[in-house]
Amino acid sequence: MFVTCETKTSDNVFVTVNVSLQYMAVREKIYSAFYTLADPLQQMRSYVFDVLRAALCQMTLDQSFESKEEISHSIKSHLEEVMHGYGYTILNAVVTDLSPDGRVREAMNEINASKRLKEVAEQRAEGEKVIKVKRAQAESESMYLSGCGVARQRKAIMDGLKETITEFGDRVKDTTTKEIMDMIVLNQYFDTLQEIGHNPVTKTVFLPSDNDKLRTSVMTADAAKI
Repeated sequence: MFVTCETKTSDNVFVTVNVSLQYMAVREKIYSAFYTLADPLQQMRSYVFDVLRAALCQMTLDQSFESKEEISHSIKSHLEEVMHGYGYTILNAVVTDLSPDGRVREAMNEINASKRLKEVAEQRAEGEKVIKVKRAQAESESMYLSGCGVARQRKAIMDGLKETITEFGDRVKDTTTKEIMDMIVLNQYFDTLQEIGHNPVTKTVFLPSDNDKLRTSVMTADAAKI
């Protein structure tokens, strides 16, 4: 026998519950089974309705989906206790379907979809955060190593200059440190000119260090244009 019942959960959601009921008459109480109740099937339906409404009104919609087995066991136990006196035994009672209203299902689907989208957005944001953190850490490490390289380079240059000055002073007597430094700077100046001359795409303008000479040169150039 199939029983369909509409009832309401504790969170005010109407659901339709389908129950499959298996029963048979007890041989020893066959008289009671056929003559005690005018409509035993309707009586069973009424008891099923009572059990379902009593159980679901204490559960939320989510809890009712999770408790289908418990509801089935409750229906079977209650009917066995009541219907045994009328000559019937209940073989099995199974809640085959529990379905809320169509609008409620649509709302639940939207909620689940929104929840999934939120989780996806959170995961994507977390991934982007990790990437940015790792990139920042890599850049920081790169800048640190670059700074260490520059510091070592400058230290090596200073050590080289110190060694050169000391060695030159030991070999060439009567020379001051300033004279040695001037010569080194002059050599570097000539090396720079040589590098500029060897590079065909270099565009370099040499300016005098004297501001008065620079100003005079600019005024002379402007006067030539006129």
